[in-house]
Amino acid sequence: MKKLIGLLCIIGLFSCDSGENKPEKPERVNSINMEKELASIEETRTNFQNAIAEKRYEDLSKYATRDLISLTPVCGEWEEYKKMVEDSKGLFSYDSIRMNPEETIILNDSIAYDFGTSTSYYTNSEGEPTEIKASFLAILKKDKKDGVWKLYREVATTNRKGR
Repeated sequence: MKKLIGLLCIIGLFSCDSGENKPEKPERVNSINMEKELASIEETRTNFQNAIAEKRYEDLSKYATRDLISLTPVCGEWEEYKKMVEDSKGLFSYDSIRMNPEETIILNDSIAYDFGTSTSYYTNSEGEPTEIKASFLAILKKDKKDGVWKLYREVATTNRKGR
């Protein structure tokens, strides 16, 4: 009988365990260093702008994926620019561009988006410096080989409603 009572006491101790000694489930750790990735996106943006300003057009492919799709405005102040681009001699036609992101969201370790406005400068057909503005939404992909964020898709418009 003493053995039965002892066995019941031991079983009772284990069955009433409050779980205080159980190991906790590890918290999911966010493996994305947001500050580092945002800085990397800003570096890509700056390098792209500098390549245009310095007429290093051969470097522009470093900042875009091979399958880039970019839709730019085709009306208003962009009409003259579009006509000039159609007749271009194969050179990139902006003199410079200033991108002003309003929102950059990193969705995961390989996809982000950038929303903002841009001001592009070019020399028109009469030799005059010209400024054109747009709003843009860009999808960026992080290149697995070199770790650089690159432009994957872009839609730009002269229509800007909201905010």
